[in-house]
Amino acid sequence: MLIAHKIALDPNNAQATYFARACGVARFAYNWALDEWKRQYDAWKADNSLPKPSQAALRRQLNAIKREQFPWMLEVTKCAPQMAIIQLGQAFQNFFAGRARYPQFRKKGVHDRFTLTNDQFDIDGCRIRIPNLGWVRMRESLRFAGKIMSATISRVADRWFVSIAVDTEDPPKCKAENQGIVGVDLGVSALATLSTGEPPIPGPKPHKALLDRLRRLSRSLSRKQKGSRNRRKAKAKLARLHARIANIRLDALHKLTTEITRRFHTVGIEDLNVRGMMANRHLARSIADMSFHEFRRQLEYKAERRGGRVVVADRWFPSSKTCSACGSVQEAMPLSVRQWICPDCGTRHDRDLNAARNLATYAASSAVSACGEEGSGCGRTTAAKPASVKQEASSRLSQK
Repeated sequence: MLIAHKIALDPNNAQATYFARACGVARFAYNWALDEWKRQYDAWKADNSLPKPSQAALRRQLNAIKREQFPWMLEVTKCAPQMAIIQLGQAFQNFFAGRARYPQFRKKGVHDRFTLTNDQFDIDGCRIRIPNLGWVRMRESLRFAGKIMSATISRVADRWFVSIAVDTEDPPKCKAENQGIVGVDLGVSALATLSTGEPPIPGPKPHKALLDRLRRLSRSLSRKQKGSRNRRKAKAKLARLHARIANIRLDALHKLTTEITRRFHTVGIEDLNVRGMMANRHLARSIADMSFHEFRRQLEYKAERRGGRVVVADRWFPSSKTCSACGSVQEAMPLSVRQWICPDCGTRHDRDLNAARNLATYAASSAVSACGEEGSGCGRTTAAKPASVKQEASSRLSQK
C-alpha cells in the first residue's frame, strides 16, 4: 500500500532559495514540455508519418538542448525537470482515460513543487539529504516503515514541506467499535447531523470567521505597487491566512471522520450534487466552507481501513421529505422548512435529524441487498463496496 507522510521542513535562507530555484526549473520544464506536446501533436495530426509526442521523447529532447539553451537548469537536481515531464505524461494518460481534464500550464506561486526519485535523497532521523544541497532539517521523523518511493518538496504560503511516499505492507485493520449503523446528513448550519440523536456537529466555518481579515489583507495587497518589496510582504501575509483557513477546515474534517469511522461499522451518506448547490449564490460560500467532497473522501478511505462500509444513497433519494416514522413522502419541502409535522402520522420532525435517520435506514437495508450482494455485518472483512442501485421504481419528482 502506498502511503505519504507530509512533513514540515526547517530550511535556512540558502536552502529555501535552492528550493525556489528547483521549483522554477520543474515548472519551466513542465510548461515547455506541454507546449512542445501540443506542437508535436498538431504536427502529427497533419502528417501521420511524424512520431506522436511522449514523455520519454520530450525528456531526451530536453536533455539534448538544456546545456546550451537552459544552462541554469544544471544548478539544481536533474530530477526536478525530468520528474516534471514524467508527471505531464501521467496527466495526459489520465486525460485520455477520461479521469481528468486536459493538462494546464503551471503557475508560479501556485504550483511550487518538485519531485525526487528514491535514489536521489537519503533520510536520517529528522533530516533529509537533497542533491546539490545537503542535509535539511525536518520537524519530525518518518512514521512509516517500508520502501521509500519518492519525495515531493512543495511550498504552502511561506512554509516548505516534503511529502515522502512509502510502499508499506497493509496494516492490520483496527475494527470499529460496532456501535451499529449511523446516517450522516451534511448541512450548512451544522456540518453533520447523526441519526443517533446527538447534538448536531457544528462546522468551524473558518472562511466566515476570518472573512473580515481576509478582505482587509486583500485590499492591502491590491494597493501595493507591483514588483515592490511591500507587495511581496502583503502577498505572503495573505497566503498565510489562506493556509490557516485551509488547515482549520482540514483539522475539523479529520477529527470528525475519524470519530465516525471509529464508532460505526456502516455509515450512510448522501450523494450530494455539490456543483449544482454551488450555483446558488446565496449558499455557495457557506457550502464551499464546509467542504462536503473532502468529508466523503476521508470517510470512505478511513472506513475501508477499519473494514467498515460507506453506503452512498442515490442523489434523488428523498431523505428530507420522507417521514422516518411512517415512510410517507411529502411532495415539496423548501430549504426554509427546518421543522415539519407529518400529515399522515403526526410525528414532528427536525429536517436534518429526519434525513439522517432515513439515511441510516437506507444503509441498513443495503446490508442485505435484494441483488444478492454480500452483507456488512460485524464480521465483514472484505473491502468496502458501493451500494447497488435500488430496484424499486422511484420518481425524481420526490427528490430531496
